[in-house]
Amino acid sequence: MKIGGRVLIGLGVFLVVLAVLALTYAPGALKKTPIDVDTVTQLEGQGARLGQPGEQVTAYSWSRVDSDASSDDVAVFRTDTCVVLGTEPIEPPCPDPRDDDDVFTVGAPDYFATDRSTAESVDDDALPSDAVPHEGVVNKWPFDAEQRTYPYWDGVLGRAVEAEFDRTEDLDGTEAYVYRVTIDDEPAVIAPASGDSDEIRGTYSDVKEIFVDPGTGAILDQTDNQQRRLENGDLAVDLNLAFTDDQVAANVEDAQADNRSLNLVLVVVPIIGFVGGALLLIAGLLLLRRAGRRGTPAPRARHEKDPVGV
Repeated sequence: MKIGGRVLIGLGVFLVVLAVLALTYAPGALKKTPIDVDTVTQLEGQGARLGQPGEQVTAYSWSRVDSDASSDDVAVFRTDTCVVLGTEPIEPPCPDPRDDDDVFTVGAPDYFATDRSTAESVDDDALPSDAVPHEGVVNKWPFDAEQRTYPYWDGVLGRAVEAEFDRTEDLDGTEAYVYRVTIDDEPAVIAPASGDSDEIRGTYSDVKEIFVDPGTGAILDQTDNQQRRLENGDLAVDLNLAFTDDQVAANVEDAQADNRSLNLVLVVVPIIGFVGGALLLIAGLLLLRRAGRRGTPAPRARHEKDPVGV
């Protein structure tokens, strides 16, 4: 019985310690941007340029983490983006516009680093020397996102803009926080220098809505309505894009799975640890107490005398 009591106490202590670790150590260890990211995000919609009629276009964003350059605190990313005519899927990387007439626009590779806990941009020695310094959140929100305004990186302006919390929406059973970015006729480089071509300056307008899973900070959906105009006012680029239905469904499924895993470790394990551990400790102490009583000899009557040797 003593052995059983000690075993129960040992198991109880183990569960309580596990619960304490789940509440203290696990959040900092689990709520971090992973460093095995290698994803392609797809948007579809309409695009027009230089006075031409609008056409069906598909936008791709290929984002991956350099795991060798990343650390426990910082994730180092490279993202490539392009917009192509039609809906025929392409494999990354983006095609060269000099070799493919179906390329609508293509962006320069974007290198940046983010804090793995806050998701905000940071400077890091692992970035290329010519990397543009970033500000704010870029490709995700922090874990446990809040209903407030976040600084959000805009690559056309080359600075952070305000992403204001606007509302909540249900996406396939998952609550999403919707943040809204509004840019109105800002002076900007609307086409970067490429080959023998100089950069083109003009004005840039954009209305973007970003649907974020508040638990993981993952972007579930996004709409983008942007216009780039030449300095004389002529429309150079007009884009109206949104994540495809398949992309949204995949994002929601991933976010739900990640939230279940976090809930298991951060909520279920502490409850089981504290409740189960307490019950085992009580049961173990009761067994030891009972075993102690059984092992104690009964007291002799007062008139009983010790035997006298002959």
